[in-house]
Amino acid sequence: MNEERPGPRRKPRAGDGRTPWLRRAALAVAAVAIALAGFSAALLLTWDRGSTESQTKQPPAPSASAPAAPPAAAAPPAAADPDGPGVLRQGATGPEVTELQERLRKIPNVYQDGATSGEYDATLTEAVARFQLWYGIRGDETGVYGNDTRRDLESRTAS
Repeated sequence: MNEERPGPRRKPRAGDGRTPWLRRAALAVAAVAIALAGFSAALLLTWDRGSTESQTKQPPAPSASAPAAPPAAAAPPAAADPDGPGVLRQGATGPEVTELQERLRKIPNVYQDGATSGEYDATLTEAVARFQLWYGIRGDETGVYGNDTRRDLESRTAS
């Protein structure tokens, strides 16, 4: 009643018992290599964020015992903008910020439900950083709307 099926017979090979183990090991090594490559790419994409965060930290508030500086000495004149004209960062306000918010809303999934309040807040900073990351903009600080980011965003949202 046992009928044999006709067809080619496989000859047993030497080391046949080891083959599945070697395949599993090779797959494991490949998976680890791919994971390391992914982590390396993620590190390269976020490499400059540590230096940006340390630059944007605000100085500690003056203590009550320290004498207050005169108002003229506390704020530099508007002409001495350290970032240069047209550069916007967290804390900025005005119509330029509103224009930035409106332009970012035109880019899918960057500032989708963001407000157009004219205030450069943490949400807008994250949206600018996301735009810079997704479109490979490297000339400006992360989350800062500088000349390179402006040029790229305006070219993508020309009205």
